[in-house]
Amino acid sequence: MRQRFEGAIAGIGSTSGVRVVVGRWDRSPLGSFADAMVAEADGRRVLLAPSQEVADFVAATYTFDEVRIEPLTVEGETRWLVRSPSLLLDLELGHRTTLGRLLRAVPTAVGTSPAWCAVTDPVARVVMRGVRTRGSAGNGRREWYAATDHHVLRSATGSYDGVDLGALRPVSPEPGFGFSSTPARPSVTSLVTTVEVPG
Repeated sequence: MRQRFEGAIAGIGSTSGVRVVVGRWDRSPLGSFADAMVAEADGRRVLLAPSQEVADFVAATYTFDEVRIEPLTVEGETRWLVRSPSLLLDLELGHRTTLGRLLRAVPTAVGTSPAWCAVTDPVARVVMRGVRTRGSAGNGRREWYAATDHHVLRSATGSYDGVDLGALRPVSPEPGFGFSSTPARPSVTSLVTTVEVPG
């Protein structure tokens, strides 16, 4: 059974060593929601999910050391305001990248299909180190990332567990949540994610 999630993800690194991937999902089998994956400076991976249902699905697909169920919202378009008890972020989107312009030129029906992800995967591995557009996820699941747009992040400020994150930096080292990573350059990627669940 294949389940489709439409939205965007923001990936940031910081001088504190904390790396964050925020998912903003407009349409999904779980409804509209936002979640965040946090890699702490020591490598510990934490999922912030707004409900048990979301936590169960995400934690069965990716790898975490801790799961927290807490309210999490993302508001704004060119500026994302991410708010939860654990995480506060203000993200300012910048210009569309060359990759973003190329992605927007692909017809939607083609560019969001798993078949297209199979075509783009070898290119993604070369152009963006650590990024894959298809692969095996947790618990026998398969996953496809179909990017449809890409913007740089101009700035990011905030805190995690009450500690200031510091200045924006590349997402390095790779957080290790699953088969694919967010691009090293802090950015926001619009995408359609398809997850195939066994049985």
